[in-house]
Amino acid sequence: MRVGCPKEIKNHEYRVGLTPESARELVANGHEVWIESGAGLGIGAYDSDYSAAGAKVIEGPDSIFAECEMVVKVKEPQAEERAKLREGQILYTYLHLAPDPEQTADLVQSGVTAIAYETVTGAGGTLPLLKPMSQVAGRMSIQAGATALEKAHGGRGVLIGGVPGVMPAKVAVIGGGVVGFNAAQMAAGLGADVTILDRDPEVLERVGIHFESRAKTRFSNVANLYDAVCQADLVIGAVLIPGAAAPKLVSREMLKDMQPGSVLVDVAIDQGGCFETSKPTTHAEPTYIVDDVVHYCVANMPGAVARTSTYALNNVTLPHALRIAQMGWKEALRSDSNLAAGLNVHEGKVAYQAVAEELGYDYVPADELLN
Repeated sequence: MRVGCPKEIKNHEYRVGLTPESARELVANGHEVWIESGAGLGIGAYDSDYSAAGAKVIEGPDSIFAECEMVVKVKEPQAEERAKLREGQILYTYLHLAPDPEQTADLVQSGVTAIAYETVTGAGGTLPLLKPMSQVAGRMSIQAGATALEKAHGGRGVLIGGVPGVMPAKVAVIGGGVVGFNAAQMAAGLGADVTILDRDPEVLERVGIHFESRAKTRFSNVANLYDAVCQADLVIGAVLIPGAAAPKLVSREMLKDMQPGSVLVDVAIDQGGCFETSKPTTHAEPTYIVDDVVHYCVANMPGAVARTSTYALNNVTLPHALRIAQMGWKEALRSDSNLAAGLNVHEGKVAYQAVAEELGYDYVPADELLN
């Protein structure tokens, strides 16, 4: 199969879909790899590194979209990229379609077969292709929040860990999954006063056992959520409903009772955000203020640590890319129900139920499209 990897064009996105090592792996298995010139510069990978791996370096993205059977990316295709997609082509990348009707409409119209990293499943309903970026984003959320808390950035002027004789920052983490766990780990490590909220008693038990006295746990009901958010210096939104839009857990009204200069970091922004006042931002302009509360809602947080993120991502995406290239998308998905869960769009049909329900499309199960 001819596999193409264009340069990412989203604002301040430095990751790349294939590392030179991944390209070499595909080539060693008999496939042809086309990489856009300069695609790997953000991770310190040069065109010469890809050439040495056996890939063909291409100027510009047009021929990759026109001639490659599978396009491997990191972020959802931007409008100008979507215009280049075609029927019969495989798109393998993060999509986050539920909060993005324009992208979904373009993918449906293109006839492309779109497989989303974020809905590929693993044992026990896990999301192994989302996990490494959730780990990165969770850890970064504390770094970003600590910076936003500085007075020069609009924050309260609070140091996360405090100093002897001065209380540390209060950090509320909404959601005890991968993002929330990693956020809490970083915050607790810096000495913050950490509270983790979740609705699953098993999650609360697990994180409670792990953190012991270094973090508190609270059941996430309306009263507890309100109390934790209003007391916090920093709130991390770390909720996820796989493939669906995130629930709006923090309302505009709640902001009025928060401390002026407190910070909201919405890691769920890729899925529409879990704060009512959230809107996507970029690394170029990461924050804005509503009712004296600083909002950090960067939609591609891991792109800032591109080398770490790209290698972590390729570790989990490459095996499936190889499988698709070896067997063709249909046979690869037929033989692996976890990979089949990644099918979101095929030839104008929406194959992921949460996306179809959120955006008003007829839902066609992947099994029907595969058989």
